[in-house]
Amino acid sequence: MIRLAFYGKGGIGKSTTVSNLAAAFAELGLRVLQIGCDPKADSTITHHEGKRMETILNLVREKKDDFSLEDMILQGQDGVLCAEAGGPTPGLGCAGRGIITALEKLEEKGAYQTYQPDIVLYDVLGDVVCGGFTMPMRAGYADKVYILTSGENMSIYAAGNIAMAVERFRGRGYASLGGFIVNSRETKQEKQRTEQLAEDFNSTVLLTLPRCSLVPEAEEQGKTVIEAYPDSEMAEAYSTLARLILEDNR
Repeated sequence: MIRLAFYGKGGIGKSTTVSNLAAAFAELGLRVLQIGCDPKADSTITHHEGKRMETILNLVREKKDDFSLEDMILQGQDGVLCAEAGGPTPGLGCAGRGIITALEKLEEKGAYQTYQPDIVLYDVLGDVVCGGFTMPMRAGYADKVYILTSGENMSIYAAGNIAMAVERFRGRGYASLGGFIVNSRETKQEKQRTEQLAEDFNSTVLLTLPRCSLVPEAEEQGKTVIEAYPDSEMAEAYSTLARLILEDNR
């Protein structure tokens, strides 16, 4: 089982990228489990025709422990298995603690043994890299962390902070840094800036994803680009990224 965590600044297109990767992996015949670890709980909507699924934290709040594994995990129209951690009531509770609770519940209910996924993708909010938000990096969860960025200042800053967190945990059996994925914003010197970021952490840029109008168009349909526009150059870019990540984890 390959276990990967994806981090990046809010708004960088992380959930879009993770969802399209999940769909690309599924097309390759892999059993995929995508776990949304963002309080917005919108990581998996393009696997469900734009509909949000019940979150694990909502189930815990409403039913304590009186719910099944099937209540936590739903299969999308493209075959991807999906779970959403969710978040606390606005203004109350800790979102990071919510991630810990959700991941622990998945383990308690036997998610990995029951579904036996070939690959698990954690989609994690990257503006905060402390407490529960580092949970997917910890031993027993992700094996590698991939960081999404662009050439924009705040995106570079957030990506650097996340990479530093991964470096600090090195030696504890935590996830290692797999590399950077650039979601292009076509900013000035984007290539140079993102490559320098990767070099600063002795890492690499796996791929630069181009800007493409098909991405929001597919999301309007409640689908991934892989499903909505399978013959497009953008779908091929996501498929190429999926193959690169698989090669990186063999």
